[in-house]
Amino acid sequence: MKIRNIIAIISWLAVLPVQAKTVNDSIQSIVDEVIWVVGDEAILKSDVEAMRIQAQQEGIRWKGDPDCAIPEQIAVQKLYLHQAAIDSIEVTEAEISAGIEQQIEYMISVIGSREKLEEYHKKNMTQIRNELRESFRDRQLIQGMQRQLVKDITVTPADVRRYFADLPQDSIPFVPTEVEVQILAQTPKVDQEEINRVKEELRDYTDRVNRGETTFQTLARMYSEDPGTARRGGELGYTGRGTLDQAFANVAFNLTDPKKISKIVESEFGFHIIQLIDKRGDKVNVRHILRKPVVSQEAIDRSLVRLDSIRTDIMDGKFTFDVGASMISDDKETRNNNGLMANVTQNGRTSRFQLQDLPSEIARAVDTLKVGEISKPFQMINERGKTMCVIAKLKSRTEGHKATITEDFQVMKDVVVEKRRQEKLHEWVVNKIKSTYVRVNDRYKDCEFEYQGWIK
Repeated sequence: MKIRNIIAIISWLAVLPVQAKTVNDSIQSIVDEVIWVVGDEAILKSDVEAMRIQAQQEGIRWKGDPDCAIPEQIAVQKLYLHQAAIDSIEVTEAEISAGIEQQIEYMISVIGSREKLEEYHKKNMTQIRNELRESFRDRQLIQGMQRQLVKDITVTPADVRRYFADLPQDSIPFVPTEVEVQILAQTPKVDQEEINRVKEELRDYTDRVNRGETTFQTLARMYSEDPGTARRGGELGYTGRGTLDQAFANVAFNLTDPKKISKIVESEFGFHIIQLIDKRGDKVNVRHILRKPVVSQEAIDRSLVRLDSIRTDIMDGKFTFDVGASMISDDKETRNNNGLMANVTQNGRTSRFQLQDLPSEIARAVDTLKVGEISKPFQMINERGKTMCVIAKLKSRTEGHKATITEDFQVMKDVVVEKRRQEKLHEWVVNKIKSTYVRVNDRYKDCEFEYQGWIK
């Protein structure tokens, strides 16, 4: 089992009762004992049992005997954390907070509702978040340490050819159907009356805080339309200027008095009011309340009609889709590239998408198109939460197939790079074990471990 799966389980374990680590009332309390020691860190029997139960609930299968694999993987995690401390790997509060929110959303999706999650753990959401914090910090540190260890790994085209030359045919990776898509977007204009309504709401929030009727945090939880921060009372966490919308950053970094609330700020996400919490070096921590004006159906219909006219002109040969996308489109991300969408992954940037990686509305629009065809206008919500009207063109489509060097070099290179990374991490763990004090309970001495050297 890969370390990322182990970390995901441990994220759940953080919200279990410390004394017994039980998952539900049907699980009896476990009498603790130390079963492994790694460096100066102990691994408890209750840690192993809790992870085993959670893995069963998640349907996760262990490689080999779970009685051996589970404590070993907990031990591997401790090795990474120890090295991360030595190498001063850092993780920001913003990263931790974002990870916690993602995990909570996943937990809610599994269990059914926020109320059921609180009932299940016998804790409120604030307590659950607080108890997840340490495990998510560990998760980020481990991933940061792993990235540090493999950052210099590269492969050449010759390495890729050699790797696949002797590989059995059934081991060649299968490349799913991929498409290239161009879009031309129009942003429906928000009525001025709606903008005035949103601004008046934000002014009212400011007045209520200034009069002492309520707090900024309370209003953010109740009314902010930024789901990532509303639950935290609008708090962003320490953030650099470069990661913020420019207009938002200009105001946030100029705030000096935590007791005062900013003027109304318009960003690409909507309208905000901001309150300073603290400044630390080149980072600022603020709270904000986001309100998004609602686009009227009339405005949406006008944009759809205009796009239909543009589509007709393109099909009649009056101008090309490329020209239309570069001259008419409101989408900042694609208009400088003739409307061509970019797929940014951990392995780089490409114009190819698997259908499931496209926004769902675009995937549905192009799924039945032939190459070169243009979809009818449709409505969607972009990644910034704004209503857009779009026409899409299927630029290319490559059906699913076994990877080949000539057509899918990047896919095959990624396979080799990932293999080299896993080999590097495996080698590092084995060497780290050699230089670390490890004591293993006698009952584990007949285990077949993934890594050598635990039994000394």
